[in-house]
Amino acid sequence: MGSFAAAVAAAAGVIAGVKWYATAGPPAPVPRATVEVATVAVERTDLSTAKTMPGNLGYGVPRAVKATSGTVTWLPSVGAAVKRGGVLYRNDDHPVVVLYGTTPLFRELNGPDLTGRDVRVVLDNLRALGYPVSDQPQQTKPKPPKPPVRPGDGVLTPQAILAIKAWQLDAGLPVTGVIKPADVVVLPGPTRVSRVTAQVGDPASGEILAVTGSKKAVTVPVRVSELGSIKTGVAVQVELPGGSTTPGKVSRIDRNARPAEADGQDATAAEVDVTVTVQDAKAVKNLDSAPVQVSFAGESRKDILAVPVAALLALREGGHAVQVAGGRLVAVETGMFAMGLVEVSGDGLAEGTRVVTVS
Repeated sequence: MGSFAAAVAAAAGVIAGVKWYATAGPPAPVPRATVEVATVAVERTDLSTAKTMPGNLGYGVPRAVKATSGTVTWLPSVGAAVKRGGVLYRNDDHPVVVLYGTTPLFRELNGPDLTGRDVRVVLDNLRALGYPVSDQPQQTKPKPPKPPVRPGDGVLTPQAILAIKAWQLDAGLPVTGVIKPADVVVLPGPTRVSRVTAQVGDPASGEILAVTGSKKAVTVPVRVSELGSIKTGVAVQVELPGGSTTPGKVSRIDRNARPAEADGQDATAAEVDVTVTVQDAKAVKNLDSAPVQVSFAGESRKDILAVPVAALLALREGGHAVQVAGGRLVAVETGMFAMGLVEVSGDGLAEGTRVVTVS
């Protein structure tokens, strides 16, 4: 009797479940997740690798002039121009004289038959200042103890020592025929004092002052990764305050990189100073310093198809492709990369075709 009651109860439960299913219906299907993709239209445009960068008009990158001993007894004013043979400052009341060249004096020039490029610097400057130094010996390989005369060397001959003494007399230096490194500063050319660090009476140690060239120039900080086609001798356009432009030329690219100024981009980036010489001095005669914009010319491509670089897909077998929105991959040939875009060509690609890109 108990088993019969249980069976009836079970049957009733099944009937009730059937009625509930019929009323409520089957469970709703779980919706499939959809992935939205960003697309962009292929555009017909012009591309150029030309760059416009901010710079500063001045007299170029300052160069520190240092000393190791003595006492500073006279200093020039900022802006003073000093040429070959002129006094840059005074140390122990002796003039420190400017010579032109690329090799600094790294030793005392103190005797006949001394040879070297530093000797050549001194002799070339004495000759330019009007002191006779006589003819120089030709390149030789003498027997010891005389040193060899190599290409580019000068030789301290007896006539050259007489010329040194005459120059020392006129310059107000002790007339010894011996030149010490502290007696002169070797600079590339005419000089302008850009800052004075020491004061009269200070020990002559460390930086005394800093100099630049005497001609106005523009200094442009450029990231190493953006140097690209920027080379020495390249023509540029300099936009001055007020909107006028004047031609310039890249005269120097610094070889010493430094960390780039933080601007939210790559914190590990490095930059160098690019010096631009202004070719028309009259255009900047009323400016000693000013912010400017420098336009570097580059390659250009006219009337081409382009997509964002982010739309390119690398193919396993090599090369690149783009994915047409909702469809196939199209292999493409790439051309110029510039301004975040890349030149592309491929079967079926036309202006207005939408392709997938990274949003």
